[in-house]
Parts: sequence; structure tokens; C-alpha cells
Amino acid sequence: MKTYVVRGVPTATAEWNKAAFSPTNLQWLRSGAFWVATVLSAWEQIAGSFWFLLQIEYVRSLFTHLRLPFYMLPILGIWRGLCGVALLAPGFPRLKEWAYAGAFFEYSGAVASHVLVGDGADRWTVPGAFGLISLVSWALRPAGWRLDSRVGSPAPTARAWTASIAATIVLLVLGYFSKRFAPPPYPA
Repeated sequence: MKTYVVRGVPTATAEWNKAAFSPTNLQWLRSGAFWVATVLSAWEQIAGSFWFLLQIEYVRSLFTHLRLPFYMLPILGIWRGLCGVALLAPGFPRLKEWAYAGAFFEYSGAVASHVLVGDGADRWTVPGAFGLISLVSWALRPAGWRLDSRVGSPAPTARAWTASIAATIVLLVLGYFSKRFAPPPYPA
């Protein structure tokens, strides 16, 4: 029987499973919440990147409604795509900090833009929710991924890079095909 070390004590497989997923050990819940929030945030950034770069009708009507210039669409589209990829890439804690900051600036700016043109909560709730999801991802990231961490950050493995690249490709494909599910354009 294989022996595992849980909380510094060697244990058998069955005991390891009980200890790892016990209600008192919530690390698995934190890790799961982190990955759900991170993948949702990265997907929204990548899908939004396609929407902005392709300048779909919904995005054009949204920018018209918010009185924003269309020349911002390709700029924001490129940065959003890079942000989504950075959130999924293993390592690079400083790059991730910048990506989280950019996502927060974007979402808080979207909320402010909607509020300033007089939109109701139905219009600014979605960017606000994605802003909160990005904050949750940032707050729950593992200790080794933090800039102020005293825990050494292990070098990314080939497996981590493979998973990151595969997830990015899946999100790119989903992001591209998500344009057909865009909301209807804003009324003029």
C-alpha cells in the first residue's frame, strides 16, 4: 500500500483521502474556487478580445451608447487577449499582477461608464460581477504565485505549460464561437 504524508504524518491511501477532503481541510475548496474564478476570468477576457477585434454589432452599439471612440476596440481587444493568456500561463507572478490590475481597471471602468451615462443596475451588474470574479481569482491565488511570497515559486513544468497552452486554445476556440451568443445591440 502506498503511503502519503498528510500534515506531516505518514498515512495510508484511504486515510489520506479522508484527511485531504475533510471539512476541516478546506484547501481543496480554495484551490477549486481559484481555478473556477481564474478560468471564468480568462475566458471572458479572451471572448471579449474576439468581440472587440471583430467589432461585432453588440460591441459597436455598446461603444456608441457609452460614447466611447471605436479606435479603442482593437487596442482593448489585443490587451484583453493578452490578459486572458497571462492569467493561464504558469509562472510569471509579476505579469499576472499586471493582468489582474488591467482586468480590474477594465471592469471598474465599464461599471463607471455605465453609471455615468445613466444606465441602471441591469447594465453595469455584469461587468461588476466579472470584476468581482477577477478579484476572487487574485485573492485566492496560491502563495507561490504572489509577488510578496516567501514561499519559493517552483519552476513551471512541461505538464503545467501543456495544460496552460491546451486551456488557452480551448478558450480561444470558445471565445471565437461565443460571438454568436452576444446580446442584441443597444437601442439607439
